[in-house]
Amino acid sequence: MILIRTETANDHDAVFRLNREAFGGRETESRLVERIRGSAGFIPELSLVAVRNGRVVGHLLLSKAEIVDGERRHEAVVLAPIAVLPEEQRKGIGRALIGEGFERCVRLGFEVVCLIGHPDYYPRFGFRPAKEAGLELKQFRVPDDVFMVRELREGALQEIGGELRYPESFWTLSDKEETE
Repeated sequence: MILIRTETANDHDAVFRLNREAFGGRETESRLVERIRGSAGFIPELSLVAVRNGRVVGHLLLSKAEIVDGERRHEAVVLAPIAVLPEEQRKGIGRALIGEGFERCVRLGFEVVCLIGHPDYYPRFGFRPAKEAGLELKQFRVPDDVFMVRELREGALQEIGGELRYPESFWTLSDKEETE
């Protein structure tokens, strides 16, 4: 049985290792999690772990971002990263993490979730290309079909448009990362 719960400080090392293993040994996502935890965009209730038999086998992080349209600003959340141990993938853990994350976002009053992700995976969770919804992304160069959005409140995207701006924690590399 899988337990989905809020990450605690005691989980940090396990989450670091989990992200490293899930992403083929690279530490980019693990370090991203650390930077987000130290940022103003971090929402502790939206850093979730999946636990099986006392072991952290999955992690999801949703954090604050902003959609800017001239002088208008709308708060949004971005999903990144999500990781499941390779031997635990394809068992519904990612789906459970995303579902719980969305429920918590709704309770916290968020209306829109954005991400950069695989166009064959995320549409099953209600994501669609963000460009079709009137959103643009200028900070990262990615194909239109991988920059996606999902409404958490029906009709929210009729009221929101503009440029998604990821917070600095997403694009500021530490000195060590820059030299790797």
